[in-house]
Amino acid sequence: MKKYNVTVNGTVYEVEIEEVDGFAKAPASKAAPAPAPKSAPEAAKVEPAPSVSPAKSPAASGAKAVKAPMPGTIVKVNVSEGQSVTKGTLLAVLEAMKMENDILAPADGVIASVNVSKGASVGADDIIVTMN
Repeated sequence: MKKYNVTVNGTVYEVEIEEVDGFAKAPASKAAPAPAPKSAPEAAKVEPAPSVSPAKSPAASGAKAVKAPMPGTIVKVNVSEGQSVTKGTLLAVLEAMKMENDILAPADGVIASVNVSKGASVGADDIIVTMN
């Protein structure tokens, strides 16, 4: 018999190993009872990102809606209401699946409304901005 000290989750146990026919085998009758599992430490509380409920229809009559192509989190908003933009101007950055996706202006125009803010969660087809 050989004695070993084994540490499991900070608790030290003394175990005896018996060698039988060249193989190590723990004696069944002398096995130490398993300790009761410790409860996991309480997870750090994380406040959820602010959620903005984007409008489902354009704010103004005749306004063109720029929608989120997929669900994600807005990490940057580059425009404000009343700002003139040209086709291809970066409106916002949407993070989805650990990748940042640029949301670009589809045409020249003026921003009628900004429906999201930094940190907001959006779903697919939620309106990010509207343009006139």
